[in-house]
Amino acid sequence: MNNRSSWFDREVCLAELLHTIPRIKIEAALRRTIGDVWRIVDADDVPILDSGLEVNGNQAEVPLTIEIEVIGRLVVPEIHRQHGEAATRWLEMVLTNAYRYRMAADLHLEAVNADHETLQQKHAALQESEARYRELAAQLEQRVKAQVEVIERAQRQLYQSEKMASVGSLAAGMAHEINNPVGFIRSNLNTASSYLDKMQNTLRTFRRGDKEQADSLWQQQDIDFVLDDFPGLVDESITGADRIARIVENLKAYASIDCGSSAAVDLNDAVRAAAAVVGDQLPGNIQIETDLQPLHPIVCDLSRMNQVMFSLLLNARQALGAGGGCIRIMSDMAGNEVRVAVSDNGCGIKQEVLPRIFDPFFTTRDVGQGMGLGLTVARDIVNVHGGRISVETAVGEGSTVFLYFPINNNERAT
Repeated sequence: MNNRSSWFDREVCLAELLHTIPRIKIEAALRRTIGDVWRIVDADDVPILDSGLEVNGNQAEVPLTIEIEVIGRLVVPEIHRQHGEAATRWLEMVLTNAYRYRMAADLHLEAVNADHETLQQKHAALQESEARYRELAAQLEQRVKAQVEVIERAQRQLYQSEKMASVGSLAAGMAHEINNPVGFIRSNLNTASSYLDKMQNTLRTFRRGDKEQADSLWQQQDIDFVLDDFPGLVDESITGADRIARIVENLKAYASIDCGSSAAVDLNDAVRAAAAVVGDQLPGNIQIETDLQPLHPIVCDLSRMNQVMFSLLLNARQALGAGGGCIRIMSDMAGNEVRVAVSDNGCGIKQEVLPRIFDPFFTTRDVGQGMGLGLTVARDIVNVHGGRISVETAVGEGSTVFLYFPINNNERAT
């Protein structure tokens, strides 16, 4: 008989349980759930498994429990506590199944030399254990479901917060751009009104037949200048009205897509819509250039893609600062992926800051200049559609954000 102590008769060991599961699968699952920074320790704080990156700053320690016994903890950054709790529930189920498998394996090994009575006792113990596991599994399933709902609700609130921030920035820019033509249209209308008064007075005098007084009034009111200037006022006002109409049309094109509806679309449409809206708000020393190649359609929520593009263009605008510069948008096919790149020749990003740019609420701007959610929400939206996002940067030279989407993303996008 194997002389190892039975899994029925000893305390649960986290390290042994983890060694029964392929490490690469655990690491991949944890990275998908909570990111690249985490570690697992046993009940005595001995490190068992980690991501390779140190968990700095505020930490959340989520207990790992098997059979109501705390056998270790999952340590994650405080901002990922909810994700850590959901990951822990999943890990507990996996470890519980591994523990159950080890007990079943021990039972099979011992049954070879056990008599019938011993086998019956082990069988009864296994049945009792199975019943307990079923109960625990049901409880864990409910807890995981509740945690997932909490995370999804928090994520929806995060999206809404960033969307409201984008709407605020958009509204402020639109108000400024519309106010300029409205201002000179109002001024022109006031001038035109005074011109009409002058012409009406002169015409009434002519109608009364007092030509001498009418000629005098014509000179006093400078009607020749009025007649020369009036067409220019009208043309300038029409130009201003056309500009307002174009701004409104661009805004309608950007915002009129139904949220939550997925369809096969050309990402160039999202690029053009966002570029038109942002372009209306840019000062004269900032230019937007586009190099858009034909793209394979992908299934996506176009309103969310508009939000991604707007966030990237707004970041590029802020990176250029008062000195101005150029924002360049490129799109093409990279193998079986649609690629979009947004570049600026602004200040760039410091290397020590780069790993944190996708963290929620992280921003290098002054207080009140942004919530630090733009890139976080952009990354999450890209991930939901089965895509990926990356950044290349050089301090003093600028940054480029790359978006990649597989052309066969139908299942992920729906």
